Amino acid sequence: MSSCFCKSEAQKVKLDDKYLNLEDPNHPANLICELCRLFYDNNWVTGTGGGISIRDVKGANPNVVYIAPSGIQKERLQPWEMFVVDRRNEQLLRTPNECPEELTKKYKYKPSACTPLFMSCYTLRDAGACIHTHSQNAVMTTLLYEDKVEFSMSHIEQIKALPRLAINPETKVVEKVGSMDYHDTLVIPIIENTPYEEDLTDSLQEAIKNYPGTTAVLVRRHGIYVWGEDVWKAKVYNEALDYLLELAVKMKLAGIPLVRGTSE
Repeated sequence: MSSCFCKSEAQKVKLDDKYLNLEDPNHPANLICELCRLFYDNNWVTGTGGGISIRDVKGANPNVVYIAPSGIQKERLQPWEMFVVDRRNEQLLRTPNECPEELTKKYKYKPSACTPLFMSCYTLRDAGACIHTHSQNAVMTTLLYEDKVEFSMSHIEQIKALPRLAINPETKVVEKVGSMDYHDTLVIPIIENTPYEEDLTDSLQEAIKNYPGTTAVLVRRHGIYVWGEDVWKAKVYNEALDYLLELAVKMKLAGIPLVRGTSE
């Protein structure tokens, strides 16, 4: 189920919600809807799969996290359908089930099964947004390298769109120190899929801790999680990675090594 209501419909039922601002196109709830429609057109969140979460880093409370619900057609998502969570204690601050029945049509929304994974990215990397897609390029890459626990690629121009990350020796926090170079080797961990999304949490957290230089984790036969300092950086990283993963599939099938100077 998903709503076909637009902003004017929500206004008609006098939706008064301190966590929403239907007039601000840059509000996290509105941006999630915009990006879900874009990602749907890219075949990244079809069939209700995938999801997006944005932390309100530029708002009054940067600990407020907006998350798209589970089982919703992402291309039809509306701002009032968001769940809102406090990053510090993962307390649920808002649920769309509290909206007027004129909007919900008595549909019972469920929190995204991705929620604990999104929260892991916020907690471990202080991310501003996290994107989860069911990209076929991501899935195919994990299948073509089914014997690998990490994906590696070098000497491709698009790698320069990704951040160079390093552990601050004083704070022990992973920080962005620049951008990757053409000759750098991109490394992304691959974790095994589980029957239930939330059961990926432990392995995702382990991968994030073991690969401080990564801004993404591939899930075999499933998709990819990508995060960034803010929503626009996460979007750029996701797009760049999908380009590289699509190229990797073509290179693998053509017998071209992904890392220059190796035979794979």
